[in-house]
Amino acid sequence: MSKLLFKLRNVPDDEVAEVRTLLNNHHIDYYETTAGNWGVSMPALWVKDEHQFQEAKKLLEEYQEARSIRVREEYARLKREGKNKTVLDSMKENPVLFIAYILIVLALLYLPFKLIMELSKL
Repeated sequence: MSKLLFKLRNVPDDEVAEVRTLLNNHHIDYYETTAGNWGVSMPALWVKDEHQFQEAKKLLEEYQEARSIRVREEYARLKREGKNKTVLDSMKENPVLFIAYILIVLALLYLPFKLIMELSKL
């Protein structure tokens, strides 16, 4: 019977590709499920053979530990070099989208306030 190895929801594409490569390189028999047409199913990697599951789990834990260290070091390096992406950088890349988000937030704050003020007049 298949066993769940790795949930793929909100996992970056590069990480999923690296995990697939890891499993293929170690000849672990697995299959992948998607979120489906409406995104309500569980995207995941499943190991088909229960005997390979423990090996796959160990490989995945080692990979995630190494990836965590690598990503933190990369972030620290970018931060030291001043190349990490900030909110100001995002605003400069797409100012129209940034202004649209600000307007949406302001509308979401204004509408309940307006409703409360109108209800208090009754």
